[in-house]
Amino acid sequence: MNLETLQNKKNDCRTWKNVEPWYTQLKEACKIEKSNLDIDYGDWFSVGKKEDLTQEEYELIIQTAKKLIPWRKGPFKVFDLEIDSEWQSNIKYNLIRPFFNLKDKVVADIGCNNGYYMFRMLEDKPKRLVGFDPSPLTLHQFEFINHFVKSDIVYEMLGVEHLEYYNHKFDFIFMLGVLYHRPDPVGTLKSLARGLNSKGEILIDTFMIDGEEELCLTPNKRYSKIPNIYFIPTIPALKNWLERAGFEDIEVLATTVTTSEEQRKTLWSFDQSLEDFLAPNDKTKTVEGYPAPKRVYVKARKIL
Repeated sequence: MNLETLQNKKNDCRTWKNVEPWYTQLKEACKIEKSNLDIDYGDWFSVGKKEDLTQEEYELIIQTAKKLIPWRKGPFKVFDLEIDSEWQSNIKYNLIRPFFNLKDKVVADIGCNNGYYMFRMLEDKPKRLVGFDPSPLTLHQFEFINHFVKSDIVYEMLGVEHLEYYNHKFDFIFMLGVLYHRPDPVGTLKSLARGLNSKGEILIDTFMIDGEEELCLTPNKRYSKIPNIYFIPTIPALKNWLERAGFEDIEVLATTVTTSEEQRKTLWSFDQSLEDFLAPNDKTKTVEGYPAPKRVYVKARKIL
């Protein structure tokens, strides 16, 4: 696999017909140069204050943020402009935060979206942070925020399948909300293991169904209106997958039911969100009749 060719996609995509308007707008915003800006690593990841800008600069920030809609992950404040994303990702981050210490570690976030979690992780002072996500839109959202944060985070337009070919391995890998999008979950977990240093750790979350048996749901065509959902396991089945992939010390951190507090429509997101994905007369079911979204959070260690 020629990883360098794949990495060049980050620059090549700027000329794509659907991407060029984002890039053009981003270049205008990046003409605003500010240093020593206030950064708040809290629930609303924030950089800068409105008073740091002229009115003309602030209007350009608004135009750029709106050009990059939809914002799935967040929330962010950029010079006090509130970008209220579809997902209140602070809820997930605050849930998992007690279970890791990233200081001086080499860290990857697989399916990093616009980097919200990585920006929050900066507070831990990791040695290196690398995000993997093939989406051009979220790349430009990340670059918009990071132009002002000025972090050393590396954003790669790569997927989990490229992880084992990357030019270095990782001490800790996050993969949040990705596993159910993969048609080969055990193979995906093996890719994580191959991307880890010896005794490295992963923290993942995935959709789950209740049950004590090692079974999984295989949705027919769509789950919660999402077409690319392949396997939704019970917790025993997920542990089985992890063990087969070469992990030990498997720890279930939490299970949660997705609510409209965490995922909902906003002016910065899509026309539909969780409330549109559930059965109108029974919120315990999806519109297709499957159990409503429930997640399990798991931490595990590579055996070798």
